[in-house]
Amino acid sequence: MGQRLRILLACEESQAVTKEFRALGHEAYSCDILETSGDHPEWHIQGDVLSYLNDDWDMIIGFPPCTYMSNMGAVRMYPKKGEIDPVRYAKAMEAKAFFMAIYNAPAKHIAIENPLPMKIIGLPEKTQMIQPYYFGDPYSKRTYLWLKNLPQLVPTNKLSEYQPFINGGGGRLNKSNYKGKTFASGSVARSKTFPGIAKAMAAQWG
Repeated sequence: MGQRLRILLACEESQAVTKEFRALGHEAYSCDILETSGDHPEWHIQGDVLSYLNDDWDMIIGFPPCTYMSNMGAVRMYPKKGEIDPVRYAKAMEAKAFFMAIYNAPAKHIAIENPLPMKIIGLPEKTQMIQPYYFGDPYSKRTYLWLKNLPQLVPTNKLSEYQPFINGGGGRLNKSNYKGKTFASGSVARSKTFPGIAKAMAAQWG
């Protein structure tokens, strides 16, 4: 894009993407209710990101919580066949409202990253599906992007060999691909952005 951009990385405690944009000279800030696990607390805003969406950003890249919207949680949304869990549905609608607040923020360029959502959530149509192994990281973890005024990410180093990053159902999928593997544990570890994807976001969008 040429000029120096002011960028908010919403719900990013790791600063993985923040640091890549900073390396290219942009004014990027991570924001999360958690303290940053990155090396630059001076680039981190600790607090509710909803309080900062209107602060004159050129670009917002969001990584909102997906626990209650992800398709992987469908079994908990429907604990009894054909019946929706009202408590979990209410939490899913809260998560959707948070997602949409970022999606509709007053920034020219917006990107949101999340896994496949349940259809019942009713999120806007996805723009693109990416995998870590498209960008040189030897893992599979299907991720979707919702983009406004940004081009789709172009793969930078597509690998032919990779392994699952999370245990997404080894019992019913290819067991040989899961056997003996170590998977990311905990929501924070599972939500961190892969280095190759972070570099591609900065290089292609910055």
